[in-house]
Amino acid sequence: MKKIALLGSTGSIGTQALEVIEKIKDEIEIVSLAAGQNIELLKKQIKLVSPIKVSVTKETDAIELKKEFPHIDFYYGTNGLETLATDKEIDLVLVAVSGKIGLKPTIAAIKSGKDIALANKETLVMAGDIIMRLAKEHNVKILPVDSEHSAIFQCLNANSAQTPKKLILTASGGPFLNKTIDEMHNTTAKEALKHPRWNMGKKITIDSATLMNKGLEVIEAHHLFNMDYDNIEVVIHPQSIIHSAIEHTDGSVIAQLGIPSMHIPIQYALTYPNRIEGIETNSFNFVQAAKLTFEEPDFIKFKALELAYNAGKKGCTYPTVLNAANEEAVMAFLEDKIKLSHITEIVETLLSEHIPIQNASLDEILALDETTRNQAKEMIEKITAKA
Repeated sequence: MKKIALLGSTGSIGTQALEVIEKIKDEIEIVSLAAGQNIELLKKQIKLVSPIKVSVTKETDAIELKKEFPHIDFYYGTNGLETLATDKEIDLVLVAVSGKIGLKPTIAAIKSGKDIALANKETLVMAGDIIMRLAKEHNVKILPVDSEHSAIFQCLNANSAQTPKKLILTASGGPFLNKTIDEMHNTTAKEALKHPRWNMGKKITIDSATLMNKGLEVIEAHHLFNMDYDNIEVVIHPQSIIHSAIEHTDGSVIAQLGIPSMHIPIQYALTYPNRIEGIETNSFNFVQAAKLTFEEPDFIKFKALELAYNAGKKGCTYPTVLNAANEEAVMAFLEDKIKLSHITEIVETLLSEHIPIQNASLDEILALDETTRNQAKEMIEKITAKA
C-alpha cells in the first residue's frame, strides 16, 4: 500500500483526490493532511481518513483542533508543511496547495527522497531549474497531476524510445473564447468564474479565462519534459476531450483522450506506474463525443499566453515575475479592485521593468517574488485610485 501526504486537502484538487482515494483505499493510505483555513471541511476529512498528522496555516487552529482530535499530531505554517512532506512514513507527496506556498515543502520532500505528485504550477514556474535538478540528484519522480501534463506523460510512457518532435497542449479557451476584447475588459469576476468545462478553484479559473493558465503550463511542460519552447504548441480545443498530445519526427501524433475529469490524472499520479479501476468507470464513447474542433489561440485577445511564452523563452527570473505579478493581479480582480484586462497590463509592465538574475538561488527567487508582489500591489492601488 502506497502511503501519501496530501498537501492542500480542502482545495479543488485535494477534495477530488480524496474522492479518488476513497474508491481505491486498498491501494492508497493517507498518512497526513495539510489544509489552509477551511477548518470545518478539514474536520470532516480527518474523520473520513483518520490521518496521523495534520498541518494548518494558523497556530491557533492547530491548538483548537488538537483539543478535538487529541490522538493526532498537529502542525502549522510552512514548517508544518515541510514536516509532513519529509515524514519517513510516506512514499509520495501530493502537492495540491495553491501559490508559492508549495515551493518549500516540495523542495524539502525531494531532498528527503519522496516522489512528488505535482498539482502546484507555481513550483515549476518559479523555480523549475532548481526543482528538476534536485529531482535528478535525489532520483525522485515528478508525476504531473494537471490533465495536460498527465496526458503528455502518458503519451511519452507509451512511446519512450524517442524524444518527440513537439508537445501539443490543448486548451478549452475558457468562458471568453467567443467574446470580444471589449466584452472581456468589462466582465465581472462572477462571469469569469463560469468555466464551460472544468470545476476548479477561483484563481486557476481566472487564469483559464485569460489563458495565463495555459501559459504557465507551457513553462511547466518545458521543465517537466525538457522541451524547447519553440516545440511546445498550444491548440484551442473547446470540447476538452483530447487532453494533450505529442508529435514524433515521422509525423505520427499520439494523443490522450478522455472525459473532462480531474479524477483520472489524479489517480494516475497516485497509482503510477499501475492503472486500476477507479471512480470514473464509464467507458469513453467516441460517438457521443461526436465533434472535436481545434483552432489557433488568439494571442492579441489572450495576451497573457504570449507574455508567458516570452517569459519562459527569456528564462532566468522572468517566470518568477510573471507568476507573482499575475497572482496579485488575479486576487485584485476577484476583489473587484481592477478590470480583467488590467491583469495582463500589470504583468506586462513588471516584466518589461525586470532586470533578470542569472542562476538565481532559492532565496533570491523568494525575495524577487516578494518584491514583485509589492510592486504589483502599488500598481493596483494606483488603478483603484483612478477608478
